[in-house]
Amino acid sequence: MADLMIEPYDFLPEDLGTGDVTSEALLTDERAGAIIVAKEDCVIAGIEEAVKIFENEGLRVLPKYQDGQMVENGQEIMSITGDAKSLLKAERLALNFMCRMSGIATTTRMLVDACHEVNPNVKVSATRKTTPGFREWEKKAVILGGGVSHRVGLWDQILIKDNHLMMLGSITKAVKRGRVYSKENPMPNGQRVKVEVEVVDMGGAIEAAKAGPDIIMLDNMTPWEVEAVATEVRKIDPEIEIEISGGITPDNIMEYAEHADVISLGWLTHSTKAADLSLQIVEVHSV
Repeated sequence: MADLMIEPYDFLPEDLGTGDVTSEALLTDERAGAIIVAKEDCVIAGIEEAVKIFENEGLRVLPKYQDGQMVENGQEIMSITGDAKSLLKAERLALNFMCRMSGIATTTRMLVDACHEVNPNVKVSATRKTTPGFREWEKKAVILGGGVSHRVGLWDQILIKDNHLMMLGSITKAVKRGRVYSKENPMPNGQRVKVEVEVVDMGGAIEAAKAGPDIIMLDNMTPWEVEAVATEVRKIDPEIEIEISGGITPDNIMEYAEHADVISLGWLTHSTKAADLSLQIVEVHSV
């Protein structure tokens, strides 16, 4: 992940503005205790982020679960105590992180488990179709749900797509240029940048396989096309990973699992429903 030096609590000014006028109008020096409760079964995520948000406001936080664990409807996830105004100031931001991330983690876990019934080795991957400013946490939620991140951004993998091919005119030329760049420009950690190319038909896949990328992405193909293309690619080079992408949803993902090494779907991060979590005040007293 590119280090953008953003902490979860850095988003608080967006909500706070010039101040919480409701709390200023109604409260004085009260202290409060609260709990966050799951209102549905889910894979919990965002606990680490919520703790940072609450602790940044001087609150005491006691998590009852760790990120990535399954929780049931009605279970208490964490308790928070301290200044009532601070608690209410941080409430919505912390819940936004937890609800969004838990929803993504839960959906990912569901799809990973379903695909593994067909192919225990297939990976379910996120894409770059993420919320601006929130990619780090959406990708983290996918990983907590048992999925993989894919490339984090434009900097950590070469992915040759249709618009690149339109400008170069040749899959072979694009892949060879990518391989040269990969060899000559290792990442800061010394690892080689992988080369992936997107294809839309059998002819493109065969040309790509002969050019020698690390990964071939089969874009918007039917399950029957995927089976045929994957078979031919593996005859040419069994070391090439087969990624399936384009139009994948929870309704059809299992149809692709048998012949894929990776299935990537933007659905995980752009269409997943947030988990239902609630913060409840359980005690209040004045100083």
